[in-house]
Amino acid sequence: MDLSTTYLGFELPHPLMPGASPLAHDLDAVRRLEDAGAAAIVVHSLFEEQIVAEQLATHDAIDPHTESFGEALSYLPEPVEFRLGPEEYLEQVTRVKQAVSVPVIGSLNGSSPGGWVKYAKLIEQAGAAALELNVYHVATDPDESGREVEQRTLELVRSVKGAIDIPVAIKLSPFYSSFAHFAGELEQAGVDGMVLFNRFYQPDIDPEELEVRRVNLSDTSELLLRLRWLAILSPQVKASLAAGGGIHDGMGAIKAVMAGADAVQMVSTLLKNGPGKLAHVRDQMAKWLEEHEYESLRQMQGSMNLSRCPNPENYERANYIQMLQSWGV
Repeated sequence: MDLSTTYLGFELPHPLMPGASPLAHDLDAVRRLEDAGAAAIVVHSLFEEQIVAEQLATHDAIDPHTESFGEALSYLPEPVEFRLGPEEYLEQVTRVKQAVSVPVIGSLNGSSPGGWVKYAKLIEQAGAAALELNVYHVATDPDESGREVEQRTLELVRSVKGAIDIPVAIKLSPFYSSFAHFAGELEQAGVDGMVLFNRFYQPDIDPEELEVRRVNLSDTSELLLRLRWLAILSPQVKASLAAGGGIHDGMGAIKAVMAGADAVQMVSTLLKNGPGKLAHVRDQMAKWLEEHEYESLRQMQGSMNLSRCPNPENYERANYIQMLQSWGV
């Protein structure tokens, strides 16, 4: 079965790849992912806080009075919070590149331009074939408008695209007031792909211990939001689209591609079941396509998007009403 697809300009044998995760910390796990057939490797993220910490460390070396006030020590998490510093991260990208033959995609995680351009260049030099900008920003400032949040992200994309030659994807949250319009602006800014969606962790609270509990991995219910926006965006943008979140089996991957995904990123199921799970999901996809007499994945791709619907807003409203009225009591 022909499962080939195109993502960020790369011709891939199938759409499945690990998303940014701790799996890329371990070269043995990376090799196992390639052995399982991963079409590409997305390396874990270099966080904005790590870049800022390095900048502060440089400043401290120049100005010994930086820590004159005790409060300054609490501005950033302790370094132990981060697995790798910026230099170690770049070295890991190079090691991953040398360990596998598939495209290696670097990842920068933050919310402001900061040192992103500098490290985008360094990640490209380290051997990454593409870069994923993982924008994780919870808008909590009441004085900052939604438009200001969007403009900052657009500025980030323009700055990075102007500095490097490799393809750039952006991983977004769904929490924008007009996501379809914003996606179009990102494409005009030069982004080559979009990953839907960044998962905002929603920690629980332990009222007895007064602690924030560890976050949970995703489940299949989280795929539904991705399907909606893949179906809306796929006929509207030319940029590559990747589904990220809630995909645990072949059927989830099939649904994502039907909605319009060019690539499928998995993390939670690989963390729980190991890298070999990727091969199992690929086999499930191939079997389903054969059973339903498809000749290729591309034949199915986007077959359930909204391109045949003249008014997606009305389509969504009709489905909303139908769902509510059909619920049995």
